[in-house]
Amino acid sequence: MSMSDPTTPDVSVVIVSFNTRDLLVDCIETLIAEAGAVSYEIIVVDNASRDGSADRIAERFPQATLIRSATNLGFAAANNLGFESARGRYLVLLNSDAFLEPGALERAVRYMDADPGIGLGGARLIGRDGEWQPSARMFPSLLIELLTLSGLAARFPHSRFFGRFDRTWADPMEPADVDWVPGAFSIIRRDLLARIGDFDEAFFLYYEEVDLCRRIRAAGLRIRYWPDVVVVHIGGESSRTHGDLDMSAAGKGAQLTLWRMRSGLLYYRKHHGWLGAWAVRQLEASWHRVRAWRNRGDDPQRGAKRAESSAIVALLDRAWRETAGGRRSPSRPW
Repeated sequence: MSMSDPTTPDVSVVIVSFNTRDLLVDCIETLIAEAGAVSYEIIVVDNASRDGSADRIAERFPQATLIRSATNLGFAAANNLGFESARGRYLVLLNSDAFLEPGALERAVRYMDADPGIGLGGARLIGRDGEWQPSARMFPSLLIELLTLSGLAARFPHSRFFGRFDRTWADPMEPADVDWVPGAFSIIRRDLLARIGDFDEAFFLYYEEVDLCRRIRAAGLRIRYWPDVVVVHIGGESSRTHGDLDMSAAGKGAQLTLWRMRSGLLYYRKHHGWLGAWAVRQLEASWHRVRAWRNRGDDPQRGAKRAESSAIVALLDRAWRETAGGRRSPSRPW
């Protein structure tokens, strides 16, 4: 194991940090303990954390490259900033709340070395309790949006038709070529990004890895899921640290809901045109208008559902205006 190999390391591990100081330290300590024979460098991009994350990393891990951003750049732009300092043959994206299991990094590098047709690879994500997390997915589509909104995907997870988005029908212990994998852990060929470009910085949060995987596949390479590359992922820790989230009837994460809608419109407009962006907005808005109408009356529980759906429709309208129908990204930070 080497953190400071003077030659080209096997991997450059890029970790974007936002107010997850203690988890970030645990993440890096686990990486160091579990890297095995892989030579690597660590690049931490701190997204203007308020909890002293950057200072803690500078103190505890002087061998790591620390990049302090004065503003929250979002996931895509922060990773791109980290890529600029990377020297490795491969780039490894690792969330600050993700922890490598023994052998994970060595296997990922070995699989990439063995198959040049793989552009990006992903791990089997599990929670701290060992419970499976969605780790390999299909590209978003209007059909998938409908199956998710309607609850049919959750109701029939073992159906290849209804469970298509998260591939809940598939055996999670079988490796597979897939459409995209979550960004909690992924390994990417660095020279590939020189050909197709880095993350699209129009996406502040959400959909950036979907867009990247789509471009990788368009370039003729595959996205691979490996069940024996295991990563423990807590999930959502950075989001919980937003003290300025709008607490409304759309839920405690109304601001995150808005960001998801903005990115969704940007994605659909980019890959499916104006009609695709318009259609996905109309689908979700129509669903919630019907839900609000069905929950009319004085019952408090129905009233809460009605208020939630009405708020979501309002957020959709706002996202449509702020992205000009998916044509432009609002200025950062969102």
